[in-house]
Amino acid sequence: MPVPFFPTEVTDVIVPFLDPAARKNLGIVVALAGTVFLALGAQLQHRGVGKAARMRPGDQEKMSIGQLVALLRRPSWLLGTLLLGCAILLQLTSLGLAPLLVVQPLGVAALVLSTVVDSRIAHTRLDGTVLRSVALSVGGIVVFVSIAAVYATDRPIQPPQVVIILSLLAGVLLVFGSVFVFLRARLTAVAYVIGAGVLYAFVATLAKLTITQLVGGDYSLLTLLCVGGVLTAAIVGGVFVQIAYSTGPPNLVIAGLTVVDPLVAVGIGIVVLGEASEAPLYALIAFVLAGAVAAFGVVGLSRHQPASTLEDARVPAPHSPE
Repeated sequence: MPVPFFPTEVTDVIVPFLDPAARKNLGIVVALAGTVFLALGAQLQHRGVGKAARMRPGDQEKMSIGQLVALLRRPSWLLGTLLLGCAILLQLTSLGLAPLLVVQPLGVAALVLSTVVDSRIAHTRLDGTVLRSVALSVGGIVVFVSIAAVYATDRPIQPPQVVIILSLLAGVLLVFGSVFVFLRARLTAVAYVIGAGVLYAFVATLAKLTITQLVGGDYSLLTLLCVGGVLTAAIVGGVFVQIAYSTGPPNLVIAGLTVVDPLVAVGIGIVVLGEASEAPLYALIAFVLAGAVAAFGVVGLSRHQPASTLEDARVPAPHSPE
């Protein structure tokens, strides 16, 4: 008979001395720390991709195999990859401490930080539109996470729920693979960002399930399939992100991820995992309104694209170590 997985077993191992509320708060702090690494890593990776595009000007509108190999020789891209690896580790830790509804929306903080960093690099001031977008993004996410911290709960995860999520991922990979093969020449940076956001949502969800199963001592075929799903979605999503970097600014990439990733992950958390099953109706309405406000702000931020990183990186700099 299938045995359910209990997410509380994970937090019992990580921080057995903290009560559930304190664990959620710690998860929020860890997730916010991860967004700092995410924002800085994205900037550095984008710079590295821009330099690879300068080295191979004929491939600036797409990510070729040659560019992927060239990235491995760019110190800025490698450092950015290291920072993104740290961001992933922090995100996985936060997923072990708090429900998806609490952790995933906090990724919007990376967009706010990236916007500030990009403006400093470009030596431009943040105008009123950008500041209002920042206020809407942060305000919406603060309200959303505050409500989620009260009502979102980790529910026992039944094996059929895991099968549903794996089946959804298989369908998504099939669709994205077909689109990539037959319509690659028509795809834009936005399309790749949306694809990456959907896949990263599955990475976060399956990573949480995998952690829960491993801590609970479950090493079944289902656990192996979850690990395979995490790796596959992460690799394909990572390729999509690098292609998006080659044709668009980092703000666009992070903006797309901070909208699509949380929306999909939160949808899975609510519909499949039942993390909001104890929330009253007014809390669910507040979720929708706060999420809409944050998404509106993120769209505004994504339009703030100072010509800093990609264009600067493509300026010839033969003696640059980056």
